[in-house]
Formats: sequence, structure tokens, C-alpha cells
Amino acid sequence: MPSLPVLDSPPKPASGGRLPAWLKRPLPAGGGGSFTRELLDDLRLETVCEEARCPNRPECWSRRTATFMVLGNVCTRPCGFCSVPKGEPLHVEADEPARLAEAAARLGLKHVVITSVTRDDLPDGGAGHFAACVRAVRGRLPGAAVEVLTPDFLGEPVAIDAVVAAEPEVFNHNIETVPRLYRVARGRATYRRSLDLLDRVKRTAPHIVTKAGLMLGVGETTDELFDVLADLRAVRCDVLTLGQYLAPTYKHSIPVARYVPPEEFDDLAAQARLMGFRQVVAGPFVRSSYHADEMVPARG
Repeated sequence: MPSLPVLDSPPKPASGGRLPAWLKRPLPAGGGGSFTRELLDDLRLETVCEEARCPNRPECWSRRTATFMVLGNVCTRPCGFCSVPKGEPLHVEADEPARLAEAAARLGLKHVVITSVTRDDLPDGGAGHFAACVRAVRGRLPGAAVEVLTPDFLGEPVAIDAVVAAEPEVFNHNIETVPRLYRVARGRATYRRSLDLLDRVKRTAPHIVTKAGLMLGVGETTDELFDVLADLRAVRCDVLTLGQYLAPTYKHSIPVARYVPPEEFDDLAAQARLMGFRQVVAGPFVRSSYHADEMVPARG
């Protein structure tokens, strides 16, 4: 195998605990961010951009785009890497799909990304609500592509099939990290269940693009990472995103083990493409829905 980035080398913290230079960038100019914020407030919509403290939020909102987060803003799983609140979830709002579709229309989106908190308290894990959101967007914006970024629905085939039946162009489910780190990073999730979900989507609807993402710098090794990439290709995953893990707050239980330099992300992307992924996007600021419209062409 060609020379690969040494992800398991000793951590290289920046001087004084500060972020390395490649993780700093200026705020975008323009008023697009205010427009997006006001629109989301007006329609009472949540976004993962805000709840997960995404570092790309200023850029994306200035471009008048956002990743909608449905089913409330309280998650039923205690994943260690995530800043979304955990606890007693909120009731499901039946008019949320219509409000989401209206927001997508006002923003002029051609690629709509819909994600959610994990709702293990619901009989279908929220799958029916996902499907309703896809249908609402399709009715309001028939020319737009729809991407869903779902939880694992506890692996329930009926729930997964309900979302597939709504015909999203992209079915995204993040693997997040390597199996060894699941207990610390992903709480009640299991690696095999996530792979099986992607496998079921592709077997049920081969025309739907499947997509998965991982965060690097959690403590994974090179061999572990490439084992995961091989597993993703074995279930015919089409699109891969790789980004730098950044602890959302100083109090988070999972510290950053290493800041991966941009050139190493480039090397990883090149190797992943050789493995057969149709599209690979990798870099320090890459997140699963970052510039999602550029990863997969819109409908029509």
C-alpha cells in the first residue's frame, strides 16, 4: 500500500493550546447570515448548524443555506462528541414538514439537507416524519434534490424502508469514528448497525446515493480508518466525507487527540478515491452536509 498519513502519531497541540493556523479563517462579509437567521426564527425551525456549534455556520448562512434539524432539539442519546442537548425529547410538530419546505423555498435551495436528533422514544424513530419532510419539500420545490442525514432508527427495517420510499436523492448516515471508539463517542449506537443501514438502503434502492462521514482526530489509527473505508465500500457507499473533530465546548468528554493537517486530508481523499468512492470530500472544516449541493448534482 502507498505511504499513508500517520494518524496515530503523537498529538501535536498548538502552542499555548490554541488552534493551528489552518483552523482559523475570517468571518464572511455580507448580510446573508442575518436573512437566514431571521427566516429560521420566523418559521420556528432548528438547524444542526446552530445546535451542533458547526464552525461553518457563518459561511453557510451567508450563502443562505442551512441543514434543517427536525423532531426537536433534544436527543435521546448521550454521544460524547455532540453538543445537541440530551434529555426528555419534545413532542413532534405535525406542521414542521410544511414549515421546512417553506423555508427551503424562501432560501431558493436546489439541494435541501434534512437531519434530526435521535428519537429512540418514537415507535419508528421518527422515520415517518423524515418521509413527510421529503414529500413536503418535493411538493414545494419539485426541482430540488433532497438529502436526508438520519439516525440509525435502531436498525428497524420498516423505519429505514419508510424513508427510502420517500425517494430522497441522497441517504446519508454518518459512521463518525472507528469501532474501537464507539463506546466513548457514540453511546448506544453500534458500528455494525450503521453499516447495515447503509447496506439496506443500497440494496433496496440502488439508484439512491448513499453517503457517510467520519471525524478524524478522535484517536483513530490509520489501519482502523482504512478498515472502516473498506467496510463502507463493501456496502457500496458512494460518497465519503472526512473532517476534523473539534470539541464543541471545553467541557466535552472527548478531547481532540490530534489536529490533522490539510495535506494529510488530501492524501486520505486520494486513497479513498482509489478505493472506489464516487465522491470524496476531505478537509479540516468538512462536515457531512458542508457544500452538500456540490457533492451530488441536483435533480433535473
